[in-house]
Amino acid sequence: MRTDKISKLKSGLLAQQTAFVRQTQLNQSSVRASFRVAQLIASYGKPFTEGEFVKKCLNVVVEEVCPDKKDVFNALSLSASTITRRVEEIGGNVYAQLQQKTKEFDFFSSALDESTDVQDTAQLLIFIRGVSANFEMCEELAALQSLKGTTTGEDIFDKVCQTMEELDLDWAKLTTDGAPCMVGASRGLIGRMNREMEERGLTAPLQVHCIIHQQALCCKVLKWESVMKAVVSCINFIRANGPKHRQFQQFLSELESAYGDVLYYTEVRWLSRGRVLRRFYELLPEINAFLHSKGKTVPELIDPEWKWHLAFLTDVTEMLNGLNLQLQGQGKLICDMYSHIKTFELKLALLLEQVKKHNFTHLPATQNLSAENPAVPFPAEKCVEALEMPKAEFGVRFRQLHVHAKEIRLFQNPFVADIDEAQPFYQFELAELQNCDVLKDTFKPNSLVDFYAALPNDTYPNIKKTRNEDQTFSRMKLMKTPMRSRLTDEHLHQCLRLAVTRMDIQLLTGQMQAHSSH
Repeated sequence: MRTDKISKLKSGLLAQQTAFVRQTQLNQSSVRASFRVAQLIASYGKPFTEGEFVKKCLNVVVEEVCPDKKDVFNALSLSASTITRRVEEIGGNVYAQLQQKTKEFDFFSSALDESTDVQDTAQLLIFIRGVSANFEMCEELAALQSLKGTTTGEDIFDKVCQTMEELDLDWAKLTTDGAPCMVGASRGLIGRMNREMEERGLTAPLQVHCIIHQQALCCKVLKWESVMKAVVSCINFIRANGPKHRQFQQFLSELESAYGDVLYYTEVRWLSRGRVLRRFYELLPEINAFLHSKGKTVPELIDPEWKWHLAFLTDVTEMLNGLNLQLQGQGKLICDMYSHIKTFELKLALLLEQVKKHNFTHLPATQNLSAENPAVPFPAEKCVEALEMPKAEFGVRFRQLHVHAKEIRLFQNPFVADIDEAQPFYQFELAELQNCDVLKDTFKPNSLVDFYAALPNDTYPNIKKTRNEDQTFSRMKLMKTPMRSRLTDEHLHQCLRLAVTRMDIQLLTGQMQAHSSH
């Protein structure tokens, strides 16, 4: 009887303990789910009140799929206040992880972007990309600094100093990137930073203006207003009026056109013009017929010379768009981007010579129009002039990048670098490296980071310090819209951090106390 009694007491205790464990596990799962939903809401720029809507959706699904689990889902806290706290906690944890990461940096670069939000507050985004001794890369949003008053170089410099101090970043390890408005020789941000470096007895950092932005500015010199004015006018005539727009779409449908509509042109979107022109060129006969049916005459659409201009501008703009897409993407090294720029400059030079000879091999729209035997000959002089403008602009804007061509080439492939042209402190190490067959066999141009990480630090200390920089861009205006104008600067900062971070937020959910709150 005593044995049975003890056995029953043990069974009862075990059942009670299991109940507690099960409840703890449910609470932990509920908290983790709440954090993950909060991260998604913040990352996608949704209002914090969306959590309540998500919960309603979950409850509807549970009622239909597994009604016995309804109580579990009801315990999930997704109220606006809870989501707000979760976002603050995750953002704070990511920042704490970043502070730990920065202590491991051997070198880092910074990229700055200043823009105005929907409330006319100037927001300065500061991104950093750091490299540790083991060549582990870290790209994160360092800070979003709100500039309430002026936005001078001194104001921006003060915010940069504040960010570097908060992250305990060493000025001696800095390279930087910034737009021309920040690179004034004396009063601009770069000027102030150079003076700061000089006062600390350090070499001024390598300054590289965003290559993608520079390329986009090169495209702007190719305005060709006679073409764009007519194209934009026709598109606005079709799309500005609802009934007329629907009639045009129906018109294309009846003709079984390959496209269902024309595209709007937006100057601030870098790839907009190429796509608009291609669509307009493909739909030119249909557009002309529709406008004629509406009593609107556009002489340019039937002008043979204007058609030459349209076809040529379409081809060249698409080439520029192709280069822009090549430059985009995370993890791009400066040597890769520089190769694309050099290649495109060579293509422009070749294209100039081909156009002078009426060779349209690389201009499909122009070649297609040429096959139609138009009444007016190809306007070679005008088109050559149009190509010379971006060619000259590329030469001017990327002149500074060409200055560093040897250093970039050295980083890209140290085995073919000219030892005589290298800096003296590289030469002995290059001589040893270029004659090491083992390292030659392991060298892979598509995995430069891994290759440099594998180099013995004692043998190649200077070569391993070769630096590179990159830049990312913000999603601020997608988050702080007119419908969310009350979003605070701090919460905007946290949302942006979660949208671009690569940190592991699972570290946080494992540290939180497992209880549900509403």
